[in-house]
Amino acid sequence: MTRARGGGAMAAVVLVFAVTGCIPESTGSAGPEETAGGGPALAAAESLPVKGRAPRTGYDRDRFGTPWADTDSNRCDTRDDILKRDLEQVRFSDGRCKVASGTLDPDPYTGQDVTFVRGRSQVDIDHIVALSDAWQKGAQQWDAGKRIALANDPLNLLAVDAGTNRGKGDGDTATWLPPNKAYRCTYVAAQVAVKKKYGLWVTAAEGAAMKKVLSGCPGLKLPTGGNPTEAPARFHAD
Repeated sequence: MTRARGGGAMAAVVLVFAVTGCIPESTGSAGPEETAGGGPALAAAESLPVKGRAPRTGYDRDRFGTPWADTDSNRCDTRDDILKRDLEQVRFSDGRCKVASGTLDPDPYTGQDVTFVRGRSQVDIDHIVALSDAWQKGAQQWDAGKRIALANDPLNLLAVDAGTNRGKGDGDTATWLPPNKAYRCTYVAAQVAVKKKYGLWVTAAEGAAMKKVLSGCPGLKLPTGGNPTEAPARFHAD
């Protein structure tokens, strides 16, 4: 079974997650939510609390629940939900849920097409705000339910090139940005959206890096998605 996504990934965007306002757009004049030279995304970045990074002590992936739990009770795990959302030419091995193959067209982190075949590690589902980073910036103080929600929130998830994602590790905006410069505004706006939604803080270096990127994206809005069927923040070529 092949699933065709209307509109195409190039016109969409993750992360979201269509996620409205994920593509930079010009505005005639700054509104109440905008700052000079920026927009809602920059204003949101400036509103994030700034603190030092807490120790990584006690971090474990299991603190964020079973990987890819079916948190929306649609009988498909979160990983397959995101693959269905983000890939083109999707084929299923069970008719509706388990994604067997598809194509990232393109991969937002590199701008290149990447083929997904189940069982081969060419596509990862990235946590845009890495779970370890979240742990060190507030999540260690949460209850289990909130950590599970973050780990499976479509706003924080994006199908990407596996090698590039593994190079990112648990980096924040100060230490890692996508090699695809055309995607950096969207990527940073998604990180801001996740941190704002969950009340996570940023370090001073991270906040400065976010503002530096977003100051070059006039009118950029935050992604607001939360539904795995909504189009994610995607690469967009002007």
